[in-house]
Amino acid sequence: MGLNVTRSVLPSWLARLLCGTAVLCLAGGISLPAYAQTSDALVGTVQTNPNAQLLLESDELVYDINAKTISAVGGVQIDYDGNRLVARQVTYDQNTGRLKAMGKVEIVEKDGNRIYAENLDVTDDFREGFVNALRVESADNTRFAAESAERIGGEITTFNNGIYTACEPCRTKPDKAPLWQVRAQKIIWNGKKKTIRFERGRFEMFGMPLAFLPAFEIADPTVKRKSGFLIPSYKHETNLGSGVSVPYFWALAPNYDLTLTGTYYSKQGFLGEAEWRHRVTNGEYSIKVAGISQREPEAFNPGEEVDRDNEGRGMIATKGALQINPRWTVGWNVMAQSDKAFAYRYGIDQYDNYDITNEVYLTGINDRNFFDLRFYNFLVQESIDNDNPGAQETKQPWVMPSLDYAFTPTQSVAGGELNFDVNLQALHRDRLSGTGFSDLTREGYISGIKGNDGRLTAEAEWKRTFIAPNGLVITPLLALRGDGMYVDSDTAAVVRSEAFRGMATAGLEARWPILFSTTSSTHVLEPTAQLFVRNNEPYAGEMPNEDAQSFVFDASSLFERDKFSGYDRVEGGTRVNLGVRYSGTFSNGLSLNGIAGQSFHIAGKNSFNTNDFVNVGAESGLEDDRSDYVAMIGANYGRFNVTTGGRFDKDTFEVRRAEVASTADGKYGSAFVKYAFIDKQETYGFPTDRHEVTVGGSAKLTPNWRVLGSGTYDLVSETLVKRTAALAYDDECFTYSMYYQQEQPVTVNGAEGDKTTKFGFNISFRTLWGVGEPVDIGGI
Repeated sequence: MGLNVTRSVLPSWLARLLCGTAVLCLAGGISLPAYAQTSDALVGTVQTNPNAQLLLESDELVYDINAKTISAVGGVQIDYDGNRLVARQVTYDQNTGRLKAMGKVEIVEKDGNRIYAENLDVTDDFREGFVNALRVESADNTRFAAESAERIGGEITTFNNGIYTACEPCRTKPDKAPLWQVRAQKIIWNGKKKTIRFERGRFEMFGMPLAFLPAFEIADPTVKRKSGFLIPSYKHETNLGSGVSVPYFWALAPNYDLTLTGTYYSKQGFLGEAEWRHRVTNGEYSIKVAGISQREPEAFNPGEEVDRDNEGRGMIATKGALQINPRWTVGWNVMAQSDKAFAYRYGIDQYDNYDITNEVYLTGINDRNFFDLRFYNFLVQESIDNDNPGAQETKQPWVMPSLDYAFTPTQSVAGGELNFDVNLQALHRDRLSGTGFSDLTREGYISGIKGNDGRLTAEAEWKRTFIAPNGLVITPLLALRGDGMYVDSDTAAVVRSEAFRGMATAGLEARWPILFSTTSSTHVLEPTAQLFVRNNEPYAGEMPNEDAQSFVFDASSLFERDKFSGYDRVEGGTRVNLGVRYSGTFSNGLSLNGIAGQSFHIAGKNSFNTNDFVNVGAESGLEDDRSDYVAMIGANYGRFNVTTGGRFDKDTFEVRRAEVASTADGKYGSAFVKYAFIDKQETYGFPTDRHEVTVGGSAKLTPNWRVLGSGTYDLVSETLVKRTAALAYDDECFTYSMYYQQEQPVTVNGAEGDKTTKFGFNISFRTLWGVGEPVDIGGI
């Protein structure tokens, strides 16, 4: 028979049973990964739709008035709010308040969890109950089985002779033992303490016991934060030795916690770390400290002065962000340490970069306004003392402050868009940065002056786009810019102590997109021409250049109005940029895009042929009236992509700069390759060519086993700069990898630096525990 009824006409026990709570109150406690699904079921408060309809199908529906029982008998199937119960018989006893489901009971939750039992017997408030032959399969492929389970007092659930695993059964041999499982005579879930305890258990792999576990306890899956030991890790570094890290997480409150980590290195001894994290109403912040008393400082190489000369080493750091209101945020990230290389040498998480930036900032965003104020201090975690002439840290400036402000009015001006930009920069440096590289000396080269310097820049830009009937897109542009600059320094190369620089630009861009189509492809060709008429750049080479030192001319910067990377330099004179953009799509899934062109300086003073303190335009390809050619093309086809580009000599077409990057991912593995060539730029600080290639990837030996590797080779010095090799195993419940890595740095003049070697491993049992850290072979 079939009945289609609403929840209100059936006893409440039946509707609640259909939510899955009857068995989940017993089984959900150890369905470890089902955090979201079981969080309410564990305490018997699963929320369902009160307006959902219930469908009951059975051979008979029996009301026994005398015994006060209601039974659905024979082929019982009940559907309610996306949940389903199947059993041979379901009976509710109103006298005892107990509910019984018998005969191959199966519950399928709408979240995907499946619960099987031979029989279940629970009270209607689910505080007491018993289940026979229990088996649970969660939506994320974790499994649990027990001979029986008993619930007492609404808080304690005990599973007898239980098995837990996150491995799928073998499809061809379902009775074969999984890769790993945990057996325990008793598994006790405490709903009040939110813990799960395994007693008299053992850990098995391939059905063979590996470890006896008298007792261990884990957090209830409903608990997202609980005090306890975290996954340990292992690493090896030549000068430190082998190290094992054991972290302990201390959940002091819902909004703050403390993590303590102890690491013992075989050569250097014990490293202690502590991190405090606090989430407040309007943001969060953290404080981190670390320290060590080095046991063998002499283990470091002779050139690593800082590491050898300091026995007691440590650091303290803090970072955070607080929202003042919906528009304004204040934040910081600051580190102080006993010496300049501690955090880098010991790999302190979040502070182990070679270059560290201390900063305090204030940002504001509102509609079409942007404000950013920052104070900077740059740290270089090098291993040479500050009194060494090659030391870089003392040459780094204090930025006090840097300010950016941008505003775009909502109303158009003369039919076009108007933008305002303001930049302020003030710097202080204790020591002249006279060379860009520690082992290179060039007369007249100053990357940073000693003393104080600053600049205030304000710029307004207007542009409007017109589209002609034939599809020609014309964009006129007008821009005004003013820079106030000052210098307070005894550096001899500085010509002026203060200056005002005014720039006016009139520009015109014309683009003509041309569409070509066939039955199997579509192509867009877009010839583009730009003209920018400007006055000459005032005071070029007479004032410091702090923020426009990094300059690359390639296809990506071909159509930039100002090709300099910062505000301290500005492009002057009259220039024409000519090129073509292309994009194409094909029916087989292939897509192409590219750009190529050339730039011409046609009047005035060429800013890229004017020496400044760092010779930023020298050998850039723009120093002559006719630039080098630049081009770039990229292709994507399914899981394969490649991008290549370069700069080519305007007269000989000789390659001055070339880059290739490609990735491929297929059924049997993946691969990547990166190639870069940069012609020597002697006046810019690079006396030799830079020429290197990196290749890497992974190959599947079997569906689960992989080999991984990568290598970077310097073609100029003929040195293998970096190599990594790894072996890994992955399946749905277990991960293992072991890796070897060696680095051999090369200086700008081609000399080999100190070699470092690392190796490590990672083992992870999904949902249970893991140790080590995964291997990183790099990539695009």
